[in-house]
Amino acid sequence: MIRTLAVQSSGAVTYDLPLKELKNPDIKWYWVDFQDPTAEEIKLLSKFFKFHPLAIEDCVEFVQRPKIDTYDTYLFVVMHSIHQKTLDAEELDLFVAKNYAVTFHKKSIRDLNNIWFKLKKDNLLQEGGPSLLMHQLMDQLVDEYFPPVYQLEDQLNEIEENTKDLTISELMEGVFDIRTDLYKLRRTIIPMRDLLYRMISSNGLKAYIKDEIYFQDIYDHLLKLVEMIDANRELSADIRDSYLSISSDRMNRVMMTLTVISSIFLPLTFIAGLYGMNFQYMPELTGKYNYFIVVAIMVFIAAGMIYFFAKLGWFRYHKGTKL
Repeated sequence: MIRTLAVQSSGAVTYDLPLKELKNPDIKWYWVDFQDPTAEEIKLLSKFFKFHPLAIEDCVEFVQRPKIDTYDTYLFVVMHSIHQKTLDAEELDLFVAKNYAVTFHKKSIRDLNNIWFKLKKDNLLQEGGPSLLMHQLMDQLVDEYFPPVYQLEDQLNEIEENTKDLTISELMEGVFDIRTDLYKLRRTIIPMRDLLYRMISSNGLKAYIKDEIYFQDIYDHLLKLVEMIDANRELSADIRDSYLSISSDRMNRVMMTLTVISSIFLPLTFIAGLYGMNFQYMPELTGKYNYFIVVAIMVFIAAGMIYFFAKLGWFRYHKGTKL
């Protein structure tokens, strides 16, 4: 699908003009949007706009890294939006010249559609032309990065406080899911940060960027996002390490308990097994009180071992904790 928008010299905004009429001298600048175009529509990038084949190739092959290329009369910019549920990157390609802008994307992008219909009433955007349009698109895309980051931060806080009383395995699963999502966001946001840095620091782009301070503001937002993501990654790593330590501590205490029980019953089992043998001549079996003597010896051995383990401090290990 191809749609067009033209800003007249008089300030009027006209939608859905044929491409040939966009060359009318009364048109101050225009915007052409390619959304999930057909093969025939893609050919117009070369036939009508005369864009470089490499730029067209980057448009057709999606999932390019955010970047900016300078050609003789226009800029080619690759940007990424973020799907709010899956956090997958969705590519938006932009050609910017002094009197036109061309956007190319496979999926519908809400922020682009908002600007498309907003432009008719926004006199400042009409006067700013393609340069301000590029800023508006970038600004809207970057603003949409914040809600997922805030949401993941809230989830981390819930896991840290464990308000839902989840088990360690459930908490660990949540932490790893959050770390995966943070990695997805980081993989999108850092290249966008590098893109904005190049835009505000390159002298070769001054002809296409009228108000650098607006792009500096977007760059500042991206720096904040990167700091938030890195801080949340560190927090998730700390939570992960803490819960792993707790899990390991609980396992050690369980093993300690089993070791104590096994150590106590080992000599008792030996005595019981020894006198449980069915030999005919065993002098200890003929005494009237030998049973009570053996039981007393076993109780004495068990009590002695418990006292010995207590002196070693094994039972203090359990103090103030729950198994």
